[in-house]
Amino acid sequence: MEYSVYLYPNGYSMTDNVIADFVRTMRRQFGLTQVDLADKSGVGLRFVRDLEQGKQTLRLDKVNQVLSLFGRQAGPVEIVRQKGGER
Repeated sequence: MEYSVYLYPNGYSMTDNVIADFVRTMRRQFGLTQVDLADKSGVGLRFVRDLEQGKQTLRLDKVNQVLSLFGRQAGPVEIVRQKGGER
């Protein structure tokens, strides 16, 4: 069986949740609770929980509010197409 997997330049696939992993890691690195992160970024606690759990449908402006605390923002990333399931 042959199928296509879309890869980002850093090797992550579209099914990996890079943003969720990044936010969780940075929050812990800075010693913040989810409540702290919600307060500091101006979003709700539920949003932070959904973000860290990798929910697929989140408002990009709110994602960027959270990411801005860590000097980052979401933006267009080139997708590299590869045949098969390998990275």
